[in-house]
Amino acid sequence: MPYPFALPTTSHLTFQTHLTSLTHPSLPATVTTARNSLRAALKTHKRLLSASQSANLPHILTILSEYTPYLLALDAGLSGKPVSGEDIDITLLKEVEVEWRPTLLASPLPGCEPPRVKGKGLDYEIYNTLHTLSAVHALLARSSLLRLYVPSSPTHTALTPEARTASIQNATKHLLTAHSIHTHLLHLTHTSADGPPSFPKEAVDIHFSTQSCLAELSLAEATLLFVLKDDAYPALLQQSRDKNDREWMVKAPDIPRVRAHLFARLSLGAAEHAGRAAAAGRGGCAEGEGNRGLAKDLVAYCEDLRRVSRAKACRFLGVDAEASGKTGEGIAWLRAGMTELGMDIQKDGGEKMSFGKLKSSWVEKREDRKMEKGKTAEWGADAGKTEEGRVLEWLERKWTKQNDTMNVQIVPDHAALVASMMPSGREAFGSNLSAWTPKLLGEDVLARMRAPIDVDEDLREEQSSGDEVDSDAGEDRKARRAPAGTSLGMRGECEGNAYY
Repeated sequence: MPYPFALPTTSHLTFQTHLTSLTHPSLPATVTTARNSLRAALKTHKRLLSASQSANLPHILTILSEYTPYLLALDAGLSGKPVSGEDIDITLLKEVEVEWRPTLLASPLPGCEPPRVKGKGLDYEIYNTLHTLSAVHALLARSSLLRLYVPSSPTHTALTPEARTASIQNATKHLLTAHSIHTHLLHLTHTSADGPPSFPKEAVDIHFSTQSCLAELSLAEATLLFVLKDDAYPALLQQSRDKNDREWMVKAPDIPRVRAHLFARLSLGAAEHAGRAAAAGRGGCAEGEGNRGLAKDLVAYCEDLRRVSRAKACRFLGVDAEASGKTGEGIAWLRAGMTELGMDIQKDGGEKMSFGKLKSSWVEKREDRKMEKGKTAEWGADAGKTEEGRVLEWLERKWTKQNDTMNVQIVPDHAALVASMMPSGREAFGSNLSAWTPKLLGEDVLARMRAPIDVDEDLREEQSSGDEVDSDAGEDRKARRAPAGTSLGMRGECEGNAYY
């Protein structure tokens, strides 16, 4: 976690051909320049190797933050709303038309990327831009959390507890920002004076159900990070798997007493948000025809996150029971968490390793090797099931051995325990969630927009944009070629899948 989003790409758009302003004649041309920078940055980002994309995310965030105020100023002018106390007169010459490539649309065939989807209206541009901004924040949170799982090496030292806490807090901040942007888009949909905007069916990224799903998902992930900050067990297991760690030679690892029951309720609150995200995602899948709805991977991720959250809640309840001397009840809670994740529970007295256990061990080692080699593109795609399963398995093995040799307590049925003693969920942030406030253009910037545009410079920009469009058309023709090994009957379905 968080979900590994892919950033979209978009077509060229010249605002001067669609909008004009009597009070601020330079504004449409300036917005076009800012958008060209965004388009070029998104294309460049897509060409980068997956290992290099994380380092490029702050640049994409800067470009988006610079473009968004200009775009919203155009929208305010069309709506007759002032910007920084100043009225902007915007006249619509013709409807804005632009293409954005959806990244959450189910692919018709493996290896065939969905084509760009053309939409009309300035709302289509605003929604796609803000959705891209939220995806960048989610990817920045993902990049910050990756530092926790990179094994130490001669060139990389393990994080200190302070650095670990700072990374988790930074990731939480980005996820809450992403949540506020999704909530802002949902608010725009409900409060629009012209009613909910009508977008193409294929533009699933900005549909109401998708934004509802992503808003709940980002809040669930942020809630789990709130718990992870004080959860010592994942860090302990990560340290035990680190071949270069030598701290065990100095002292035994510290496992502080946590507010287990509170963390269990917070984890259940995250499970509720993830469940609502999965329900909204399934509604998005139903909106499409056949496999042309929302990608099934996103819905599966939401469902996996719900299971992980419930398993984490069971673990904390088990920690609380074991700390109170109820080792048998603690083991039952651990087995309840393993059941939530679909893991095999080792029978009492069993010594043989099952095929499922062998397969799970092989998957874990493969994930560790990917992290060691820096192949992090697919990290967290299972919503943390592997990591939580390791913690549950380690604790269950440790407590079972302790119970068999010292306590000898009866382990109750975990299904009955869940049905009778599972508490209710609790919100981690509550009323502390702040609404996303878009940055507006300052008075000095608007003052510069009152100057007339440079006709020669505008002409040069139009010619340069035309050359870029021709270049893109050539690239699109190359991208429309069917993949190697594609049958003749499948070639038509891959038509229009431009790479950029």
